[in-house]
Amino acid sequence: MESSPTSQGHRGDQLALLTAEFDGAHDVWRSAMGAVCVAEPEAVRAVLGNRHGAVAETSDFFHNRHGVFGPRSAQIAIGRAARNLMRRHLDARRHDLPDLVAERLAPHSQWPDAGNLLVLRHLREVLLHREAPAHLHATVEEIVARAVLAGARRRHSATSRLLFRRRALRALHTEVCARQQRVRQLGGPAGPRDLVDVVVDEGGPTADPQDLVEVYLSFLFAAVGSIGFALGWSVYLLGTHPERAAAEPGWIVREALRLWPVAWLFARTPSRVQELGGTRVTPRDRLVVCSYLVHRHPGHWERPDEFLPQRWATGVPDAAYLPFGHGPHTCAGATVTVRLLEDLVGLLSRDWRVSVTPHDGGGPQVGPALAPPRFTATLSLPDDRPERR
Repeated sequence: MESSPTSQGHRGDQLALLTAEFDGAHDVWRSAMGAVCVAEPEAVRAVLGNRHGAVAETSDFFHNRHGVFGPRSAQIAIGRAARNLMRRHLDARRHDLPDLVAERLAPHSQWPDAGNLLVLRHLREVLLHREAPAHLHATVEEIVARAVLAGARRRHSATSRLLFRRRALRALHTEVCARQQRVRQLGGPAGPRDLVDVVVDEGGPTADPQDLVEVYLSFLFAAVGSIGFALGWSVYLLGTHPERAAAEPGWIVREALRLWPVAWLFARTPSRVQELGGTRVTPRDRLVVCSYLVHRHPGHWERPDEFLPQRWATGVPDAAYLPFGHGPHTCAGATVTVRLLEDLVGLLSRDWRVSVTPHDGGGPQVGPALAPPRFTATLSLPDDRPERR
């Protein structure tokens, strides 16, 4: 729940440096930043899929202060239960989306915050069931405002961030302990009402409550942050390329995730001395997999820097498309994430005319996630659509 302005700026420098170094021909190389960068799709799959035990086993999602939350069986169970919970919610609340878009985005909305806050609103009962304590709902909303929205951390002093972090973690820790006690009293899980129940029910009876809080926060950041930013990129590209608005919503979403993968950089450590794409690496090296460069690799994409949703009409070029990672630790919610994005983009492209006014140069806001630039989206009704009431 913490990342300093310095680290945010450093990541921006990383993206600029890696982009400048990448020539499309040498796609595994020693970067000036001191790491071995991997942008060749087959090598990327070997690293992220941990083919033949090539790297030290880890998980980006389940990483915590001790290393990685486990065992692996608990990770799988948590992912499956979260995916099922999310799918049930999206099925039950799909009819809410048109009114939600009209209420939250029309006629003007400020992005990328608007995307994060819309997702928060739509998924609020997945994040916390409606009978959860009011102060806990307020805490989750404040976490989003202070730590999830792009640039939010820079709006508060270091002291303020530290005090809030302690208060928020204490509130979540208390709730997790209460849920664990409830499971013990019932003699087992009663079925998840929200993602707190998911991590408590599937994390195991002896799981450290602090570890479960960290897993829950990973869900919060992934749901509100990553889905919200991906929606922001889709709206930004839709509004700046009105001639592409007739494309299938799925094509628009996939092309947005190709050009601007929210999860753009993965770090791994080699498990032994080996060759990777012709480069010798050792356990002392740090590998960085840059999906941003994989998605713009000129050897695998035609006109790689252009927004061309129609390229998806012929299917998915799997080898060079990794918006959710790859291998055993691929994002567990990838399919439901894409579905929600497609539903929202479909509504926007079908029911509204979307225009975008950038607030700055239009480049990404680079941090742990690749967030869209600041922009205003204007939604107006097409001439052949009746006015909403």
